[in-house]
Amino acid sequence: ASKLSALMFQITSVKIKCHICLCMQVLTVSSSVPLRVSAALSTAEESRVKLESLLEKERVLSNTLQQHLQGAQVWADGIGQVLGQLDTLERHMKYLQCLARIEELSDSIQQYLMTNSMWDAVGAIDRMASLDMGLRESGCSHLQAFLRETLRFWHKILKDKLASDFEEVLTQFHWPFISPPTQTLSPPANAQELNSQLELLVSQLLSLQTSDDLISEKKETPSRPGQSQTPPLSLPIQIMLLPLSKRFRYHFTGNRQTNNLSKPEWYLTQVLIWMGNSSNFMDEKIQPVLDRAGAKVNARVELCRGLLTLAQEKLAQDAPRLLYDDALFCHLVDEVLQFEKELRGTHSYPRTYPGVLHILLEETVFQKWLSVERKMAVEKVDAMLSAEGAWSSQYKDITDMDELKAPDCAETFMTLLLVITERYRSLPCPRAQLSFLALQKELVDDFRIRLTQVMKEESRQPLSPRYCAILNAANYISTVLSDWGDNVFFLQLQQAAVSVGEEILGPLGATETGRLASLEGSLFEALLALLERLRGDMLGRLLDAVMRDVKEKAQPYCKDRWISLPSQNDQATMSLSSSACPMMLCLRDHLLQLQQMLCLPLFQTFWQGLAERLDNFIYEDLILYNHFNEGGVAQLQYDMTRNLFPLFGHYCKRPENFFKHVKEACIILTLKVGPALLLCDMLKQSEEDEGILNHQQPSPESALNELGVYKLAPSDVQILLNLRSAWLKQ
Repeated sequence: ASKLSALMFQITSVKIKCHICLCMQVLTVSSSVPLRVSAALSTAEESRVKLESLLEKERVLSNTLQQHLQGAQVWADGIGQVLGQLDTLERHMKYLQCLARIEELSDSIQQYLMTNSMWDAVGAIDRMASLDMGLRESGCSHLQAFLRETLRFWHKILKDKLASDFEEVLTQFHWPFISPPTQTLSPPANAQELNSQLELLVSQLLSLQTSDDLISEKKETPSRPGQSQTPPLSLPIQIMLLPLSKRFRYHFTGNRQTNNLSKPEWYLTQVLIWMGNSSNFMDEKIQPVLDRAGAKVNARVELCRGLLTLAQEKLAQDAPRLLYDDALFCHLVDEVLQFEKELRGTHSYPRTYPGVLHILLEETVFQKWLSVERKMAVEKVDAMLSAEGAWSSQYKDITDMDELKAPDCAETFMTLLLVITERYRSLPCPRAQLSFLALQKELVDDFRIRLTQVMKEESRQPLSPRYCAILNAANYISTVLSDWGDNVFFLQLQQAAVSVGEEILGPLGATETGRLASLEGSLFEALLALLERLRGDMLGRLLDAVMRDVKEKAQPYCKDRWISLPSQNDQATMSLSSSACPMMLCLRDHLLQLQQMLCLPLFQTFWQGLAERLDNFIYEDLILYNHFNEGGVAQLQYDMTRNLFPLFGHYCKRPENFFKHVKEACIILTLKVGPALLLCDMLKQSEEDEGILNHQQPSPESALNELGVYKLAPSDVQILLNLRSAWLKQ
């Protein structure tokens, strides 16, 4: 207790000492605070005084600067006015310098022309043209007009001079070649001099090309539907075209007899003749000169372009005047297409340059073309369907050429579509090609409807030659359209249809668009589906008619006393049942007849469908309808395997595979008594144990498979075994 009291006393003493120290520190801090605050206030006062002094100085300086700026503004305004005057003087100086440059070049050209320095004159003209192009962005309209007029003045003088000399040289070369050039003409005595002059003049004219384009404002020809842009013709070719242009306009404009709307072939043929007559001269004389001059043009193509311009202008004038005369319009289209074909083929005119087809793509002309094509096609279809031999094949006597057995009307119709394809194949515009494709699809659908109407008229006699001809026609059209779907041209159209087809072919669903884009589908897919439906319907009617006849002839055979027929051992030889003869003869006759009338693909579909129906008929109406003794089963098997199956053996190697019900029924019915009883017991046991798994006992299906039975179900086999129950119980 005493130790605890001492310890408590020590702790109390320590606490008292701590309180005393804390109180002394508080007193010390309290006495130093007023001194620091007063020092801070003193420093702030000094800062305020300094700040007011600085602000006063800033006000004085600002006032002084403002006074200085006001005084300097007068000087700045004066300097700005002087600079503006200097800028005006500079522009005036440049304006005068341009005028002086123009006068200098003009004087130089005049001097060069007086001294016959043609190359120097050409160079001066080219420099003046460069100056003209440099002033295009300038606002000095009067200066521009003056320069352009000066350039036009001297350019015309120089061009006329060079053109005159060039025409004289061309005359020495017998240009233009109106008739085919003859090889007997001996070269002129001064041929070398003429060649030199020709090269010199062509080179000088090429140097004038820039100024000529500038003066004539020859911009690139604006493109029409399907027409690409082309640069202007080179100046030497323009001059060479002048005599041909004069002849063309003399003969094919005005009141001349050669200017005949009904004879477009006259001026189109004339243009082709001039192209052909001039080609050698352009290749042998003009092209080498152009190459040496560095002109990257083809002389022969340039001449063709110039001559084509004449034909294009003439066609553009004549086409609208023929819109109300179908016969003349059709003739014009035929001639234009033939002209384009010869132009691209015989004269090798590049496809990158427009020909004359774009004239036919003008909206009014093109719509008329489509209308006339539709009208003419419908008229031809009417004529071919009403023709005497419309439903007979023109190759019926030639076996190798008559595989599809297409009637004449179907073959003529597809030839008509092929001709239409060839007419629009070369059109340069995908939209126009798709418009013709839409017309073709419309014609095919119309022809399908006509076939359907004729088929309904013949449906009472589906075994008639005309009915089979209609079926062959539908199959032939379907086959050709399927081939077209894989053709490169139609595949290209298919890709174009994905991007622009909806405007022409109508709205395409997302699925159809995807199939077309991925080339899974075909442009003719919808038509092929309709034709397939027609073909399937007609084949069904044909099978129904044959089966009706067969069933009628088979009635005595189905009602035979199969349960009381003599055993095979009691007969010397097996022979076909007498009651089966009418049915077999009927089948044979129909098969032979339809093999002659139907094409091979259709006939194969037909006999396979017939075999399937016949298999079901014999199984259901004969086998399941009767009971059989041993003799009846043997006779049935003989009739089927030795007579029915061989009828179809002419068309395949294993005809029994198309009669699976009958074949497997014969297997079950001809089982020996022991195996039949075992099979019957196993099937009954399997039926009783249904739902109970027994891995040791084989399934009924595997047991039937060992016997060669795959089609019939175990329940069907039980029914068949019951059909021979009369002798199974023995």
